[in-house]
Formats: sequence, C-alpha cells, structure tokens
Amino acid sequence: MYKTILVPLDNSEYSNMGIDVAARIAAGFGAKLVGNHVYAARLHDMRFRQMESGLPEKYLEEKELGKQREVHDDLITRGLQIITDSYLDAFEKKCLEAKVPYEKSSREGKNFKEIVKDAEERGADLLVMGALGVGAIPGSAIGSVCERVARRARKDLFVVKNTAPMNGGGIAVAVDGSPQSFGGLLTGIRLARLFSKKLTAISVFDPFFHYVAFNNIAKVLSEESSKIFKFKEQEKLHEEIIDGGLAKIYQGHLDVSRIIAKKEGVEIETKLLSGKAFEKILQFVGEEKPWLLVMGRIGAHSDPDMDIGSNTENVLRSAGSHVLISSREFVPSVEETGEVNIAWTKEAEQRMEKIPPFAKGMARMGILRFAREKGHSVISSDVIDQAIGSILPAKARQAMGITVQEDSVEIGPRWTQEALEELEKTPEGFQRDHVKLRLEKHARSQKLSAITRETVAAFMKDGK
Repeated sequence: MYKTILVPLDNSEYSNMGIDVAARIAAGFGAKLVGNHVYAARLHDMRFRQMESGLPEKYLEEKELGKQREVHDDLITRGLQIITDSYLDAFEKKCLEAKVPYEKSSREGKNFKEIVKDAEERGADLLVMGALGVGAIPGSAIGSVCERVARRARKDLFVVKNTAPMNGGGIAVAVDGSPQSFGGLLTGIRLARLFSKKLTAISVFDPFFHYVAFNNIAKVLSEESSKIFKFKEQEKLHEEIIDGGLAKIYQGHLDVSRIIAKKEGVEIETKLLSGKAFEKILQFVGEEKPWLLVMGRIGAHSDPDMDIGSNTENVLRSAGSHVLISSREFVPSVEETGEVNIAWTKEAEQRMEKIPPFAKGMARMGILRFAREKGHSVISSDVIDQAIGSILPAKARQAMGITVQEDSVEIGPRWTQEALEELEKTPEGFQRDHVKLRLEKHARSQKLSAITRETVAAFMKDGK
C-alpha cells in the first residue's frame, strides 16, 4: 500500500514515537523509510546579526566583532550539522532494529516547506510526524509545523497525537461519501489487517443546520417574496426530506463501506451519528478511545482546491487519538453504491420491466451511473427519459416505448421582451432565477413555443 514513508525528525517524544509507528507500517507493507531533518542555518545567522547591537561593549570593537562572527559562523555550520547527524543516527538505529530499508535526508530552509518539498521530490506516499515538537508546552494542541504540513501536503499524513505505547483501541474511519473518505476507508482496512485491530466506520449527518437556515431566511423574506417562493410549503417539504433523507444518505455511506470491507475480507462495525460532524467525531473518539482515526483531507462538499476541510482541521486539533488524514481517493463502483444510495419509483420500476432480459442489467447500470453523475437519489420516469438517449441501445428504447431523435437538441421556449420585463418585477438573484426556471418548465409541460407577458402574469397569479 505504501512504498516510501517520510518521517520528519526533531528528537521530540512525538517524533520518536513517529519513527516507531512508521517502522511498523514499513515492515508490514515492504516500504522504505526516509528520515528527514530540516535545519535553519540562515535563520540563525540572521538572528545573530540582529542581536549584535546587544553585545557587551568590548565585543563591539571591529577586530573583536569580526572574530566573534567567524566563531559564530563556524559554530552554526558545525553545530547544526552535528545535531542533524545525531537525529539521523538515532533514526538509522531504529530502522536497523526494525529491519526496514531507509534513507537519511538533511535539508536547510524553512521546516514545513522543506518537509513538503522532500516528500514531493521523493514520491513519498505517506508522512508520519508528531503533532508537537521540541517547542511544545503544556496545553499545546498541535504544533505550527505539523499544522502547516497538514495544509500543504497532498499525501496521506499520519499525525502522532500521543506518546503512549500502542493500546488495545481499534481503528475508526469517518465516512461522508467523498472520494477521500472512501480512500481513507481502504487505508483503514489494510492497517486494521496489519495491526489486527477492530475497524469501525462512522458517519455523521447534521439535520439541525437546515432548520436554522430556514428560520434565518424566514426573518428576511417579505410577504410577497414568501408567496412567490411558497416558503411555508417549501419549509414543510424540506423538513420532511431532511428528517428522513439525510439519515438515509449517510446510512447509505455506511452500507457501502460494509460492502467494500467485505470485498477486502474484513468485517466492520458501523455507527450513524447525528449532530455537528467534528463535535460528534470528537465525542466518539473520547468515548471509544480508538488507536487511530482516519479522515479524508477534504469532505463531500469541499472544493478540490481546498487545503483541508474544516471538520478534519477541528478534529486534528482536538482528538486524543492518532489521526491519519487521507489524500488518497477511491470512488466505489455503481455496482457497490447504486442500489444502496439510489431508489426507484414504482413507475420507473414498471418501465424497466419492459426491457428484454438480455439488456436489463446493462440498462439498469447505465441509468444508475447517469443518476449518480447528475446527483439524483431517486430515479423517476423523467430521469429515465433524460438517460435514454445517451446510454441505452435502440432496441432497449423501443422495448420501453420511447422514441429519441439522435440529433435533436432540446431548446427552451422563447421569451418575448414583454415577458422578460414582467419577470424583472421579481427580486433579482436566486428568486428571479428560480421563477424563470419554473416558468420554462411550465411552458414545456404546456407545449408553449413562447413565454409571453400573459403567461408570466397567469403563472404568478396562480402562485405556481
């Protein structure tokens, strides 16, 4: 699973524990360890120059000052090299004891930058580093170097959060449906097998945020806007969806996790939690005390360019267990996720019965893929219609009684200038866009070739 593991060294208790953990992982997967120490010669040199004015008067004579500069330069050069060699020699001794291949790396510069750069240049696929270093004080949660590496590294990062020997705790993986969380699940499965530890997948959904959001919107919407938006009806429908829908989605992630683990030959426990994600994960860690918690670097709702997700960042700061931040991505196949996360309406299932047996499996998988790509959790007749042209062969379409013109492009109904002027009476932004989309859908359902002022007026009057 891992081929090259980079271990930043500073001779702190956390760093030394990191060597032990990394050596066990390397021995289990046949990986090579790279011990990395970064020293800051230029920083020390600059500091000395800045402090020269504070030297006793006898050292400020030019001849004496020149002598002190030579002595200091020599001490910096030789002293930092001696310290670096000492750290790397201790690392070498542990690697020899563990019988794992290793390399030693010393670099000059800014520590967090050089650690990330070294990992990139060597193609390391895992970093193991202490949450705290030699500058730790009581009450410290996470060191600045670790935090900055966590933000910049695009490799798996194992953060050593305590210095206690490996306990009997298991491995927990937080799953939210993102590729990084499923990548973390695969990592958790293999580490659980390596260390003979129990594996638990946890998933947290937060229904309360949506209620807060709707109440907040209600405070600013005017009476007229509420009618256009059909706020009361939308709120009731939204609550019904949130009450059952979110729980089903996140339970689906756990069901998929169980399927993936079973394929890997591992049985896992699952736990669905409700509340603020990072808070519930930390509560789980506090109660269950796992040896390791695995989380994706970013979550299901993050932008790919984001450095680290807020939940992962909050957990990394406060968790008492070791934390592995997964940058590895894995997208389960439709066969693994489709029937778990996506439901079919009764009418859609009846239409599928018309497909010849030889084509039914292919058609079902094709429609499931289409639905997942478009973000649908329920396949209805109109979703099938959208999927038909691009994924089903002509014979299957004919069997279902659907005619699709190969080169046709759906063009929305034309808007008259008067209709656009009427539309501009609605508030600009989301509300106007929402009304426009609903009007176009209404016009298509009525087979209207154009949307006129009268169409808009009638639509708004009916409160559609």
